[in-house]
Amino acid sequence: MSSNNVIMEETDVTLNFGEEDDLVDKDKNLKHPIAVFFHIFFRAAALIAYLLCGLFSSSFITNFVVIILLLCMDFWTVKNVTGRLLVGLRWWNYVDEKGVSRWIYESRKGSGSIKISAAEARIFWLSLVICQLLWVVFFFAAIFQLSFKWFMVVVVGFLMNGANLYGYVRCRVGAKKNLSSVATNFLSTRLFTSMLSSAASQVSTANTEETRSSRGTDQH
Repeated sequence: MSSNNVIMEETDVTLNFGEEDDLVDKDKNLKHPIAVFFHIFFRAAALIAYLLCGLFSSSFITNFVVIILLLCMDFWTVKNVTGRLLVGLRWWNYVDEKGVSRWIYESRKGSGSIKISAAEARIFWLSLVICQLLWVVFFFAAIFQLSFKWFMVVVVGFLMNGANLYGYVRCRVGAKKNLSSVATNFLSTRLFTSMLSSAASQVSTANTEETRSSRGTDQH
């Protein structure tokens, strides 16, 4: 295990939102264009196949196999390749000597780490989130249409993309850290900042009105 990897297994080591800024290269050029291409290609192909497969084949089995294969290739690529290259994160699982399943969440950080491209990181996270939202839409659409066979396909897509999204979010915020507490802290900070800004604005407005009032009194 290289020294620039921080393994987060049953610890409170975290990489909260914003803490990775010192590892981000602001250059908009893509450092790993091939990885970015396949990061998008397989998931986009699976979504397009799900939406348009009826135009090319009337066989549900054929369509099912094609979509599942694309989803599996996307899952493997994101889990084992693009997560490590594009955002410096990795999650995996192993069974220890006692037969207990262990989940490992790794985050690359430190002064000696290779900086992450901001453009690549943005593409990575946006593609994961947007695809998950689309699978949620397809999930409810399949329920409303009472289409059980397509419901199974949607569940597989939802779970496989969701597993990667969940795993990488855990890598980013910490293995044991409660995700709801992270969101609460983030929103609380935003709310506090907003309140301070609002209070400062009100004080500034009051001072301006008081100044104008005093000037009007002096003129009279």
